Amino acid sequence: MGFGVPGVVINHSPVSTRRYIGSPGIAVLPNGEYVASHDLFGPGTNEDHTMVFGSTDRGATWQKRAEIEGQFWSTLLVHQGCLYLIGTSRQEGFVVIRRSEDGGRTWTTPRDRTSGLLLDDARYHCAPVPVVVHRGRLWRAMEDTMGGGGWAKHFRAFMMSAPIHADLLRADSWTFSNRLARYPEWLDGKFGGWLEGNAVVTPEGKIANILRVDYREHPEKAAVISISEDGTRAAFDPKTDFIDFPGGCKKFTIRYDPISHLYWSLSNYVPEKHRSFPVERARNTLALVCSHDLRHWEVRTILLYHPDPEKHAFQYVDWLIEGHVLIAVSRTAYDDGMGGAHNQHDANFLTFHRFRDFRQRNTGTALPSERA
Repeated sequence: MGFGVPGVVINHSPVSTRRYIGSPGIAVLPNGEYVASHDLFGPGTNEDHTMVFGSTDRGATWQKRAEIEGQFWSTLLVHQGCLYLIGTSRQEGFVVIRRSEDGGRTWTTPRDRTSGLLLDDARYHCAPVPVVVHRGRLWRAMEDTMGGGGWAKHFRAFMMSAPIHADLLRADSWTFSNRLARYPEWLDGKFGGWLEGNAVVTPEGKIANILRVDYREHPEKAAVISISEDGTRAAFDPKTDFIDFPGGCKKFTIRYDPISHLYWSLSNYVPEKHRSFPVERARNTLALVCSHDLRHWEVRTILLYHPDPEKHAFQYVDWLIEGHVLIAVSRTAYDDGMGGAHNQHDANFLTFHRFRDFRQRNTGTALPSERA
């Protein structure tokens, strides 16, 4: 497209449309095709649409496959040969799941509790966060927005799970844990809330929910909620379960790599030179970070960077491991010759990226211009 947009442009929404690109997701089908998705938010939308794209050439080119009304904040998941979208019906809507058997071109409709409407008793929130398989179950983190007090404060975290051979469209296939609300006195009274949690399998073989934390100081934080083996109980100890996490004030995705025996994430770490910028909106730096135990994290390298944090961002990045490569999709705010992005948060691109030999990258926090 020009203008130096990093990666491959999957979709572009100019600022004039007042339709901003959110919630990037990526999956690889059994036949090797890539599928990507995003929703649309902003004053030009109803905040209830998701768009699906496919690539038959390993991400070099992309074609639109579907536009779905009634789907938002959703994870793409390949399970037992089918493609799923699991998220909400709209901004703070119900919990819904859809299935596609043709690579994302057509989808089931969640009309009731037997066809994909999983929870309709409250207002819910999530993001394209990982679904993991462990001990014969699928696990996915979720929040409701019933805690009161407005954004961040109102999120209550919980875990949902289902047997791997169950009909995932049936509400009675799913188990839900208790819901944990924030306590404002945590983190010396600077804890805004938690959201967009990652279901992960710990080194001890247990399930945890690792969440973004609205804590607007450095070092940034994440929260580690423990989940019982049967998926019914969630527990958190504020004395031990807040951890330092580079970029933890923004959404991140954590996945385990059995080759390196490390947990990896792509996060919006904030370099020293940008620490005077509001930490929650500093999204102009994409870092590759890793951990051996989920509690101690290091920055291995800076993958993407733009010196302007006001109208440039690489955020909400979803990614998968493909051999020695990370394939990723980003909600990208960047120049486009049409006014650019509204701001760093209100992105105008969905972009695709390949990061080769990621396990060997180790330049630390040095920005691209600072490397020898």
